[in-house]
Amino acid sequence: MIKLFSYRALLSAFILASCLAPLASCNQASEEDQAVAAEEEEEQGLVPLTYENAVEVLSAYAEKHPDSLAVISTRHGDIKVRLYKETPLHRANFVRLTKAGFYNEGEFYRVVKDFAIQGGDSDERTMSQGGYKIPQEFNPKYIHKRGALAMARYGDERNPEKESSSHNFYIVTGEPVFEEQLRAYEAQRNIDYTPAQEQAYLELGGEPGLDTEYTVFGEVIEGMDVVEKIEQEPVDASDWPRRVVPHTIKIVKE
Repeated sequence: MIKLFSYRALLSAFILASCLAPLASCNQASEEDQAVAAEEEEEQGLVPLTYENAVEVLSAYAEKHPDSLAVISTRHGDIKVRLYKETPLHRANFVRLTKAGFYNEGEFYRVVKDFAIQGGDSDERTMSQGGYKIPQEFNPKYIHKRGALAMARYGDERNPEKESSSHNFYIVTGEPVFEEQLRAYEAQRNIDYTPAQEQAYLELGGEPGLDTEYTVFGEVIEGMDVVEKIEQEPVDASDWPRRVVPHTIKIVKE
């Protein structure tokens, strides 16, 4: 399973519609119905992607599926998230996996209090999405504020381009940071936070140490209390919840 960089490493980094017309209409409707059916069949089958075709498939999918709201359901309640249109590959990937039912076989498998809860994977999974990664889509508008939704990835040594995991995601639960810590990250990462971003980090919290390292592609808009309940789950020495926290995800309309 892919993990974020360790909590200890993060802490240490802080230091720094007639006749013919209806007939044509019926034919058109029939063709449209067939297209929809074919699309649904493909989604339910979740044709695995590869490193070679992932960007092409996800780019085309992003144009056909403008969905931007999803609900993550757990035994603790629902978490509603908004997916950013400015990160099209990550948004398309999340929507595609969700509509195919892939995430309904997942769970929150890593919980680090005051840092993040990580989901998407499961040892019980039977559906395969293929072996691929998603090119990073860093956007200065989107930071790791408390409630941010981002994708996990392998570390820099094996993944210098900082490409994202194909399916593992996390939600940030970090606490408020000190101004000097924020200034240190700005200098270290060449970041210029806006006043609103500074306020979010100083008053609400988050993890600025993850900015420009992991792609943020959405945020929690309802249900942060549910995230907090998951965050309180007892864990073992590897940060795995002692009681499994399964999740299902569905796409909802605006």
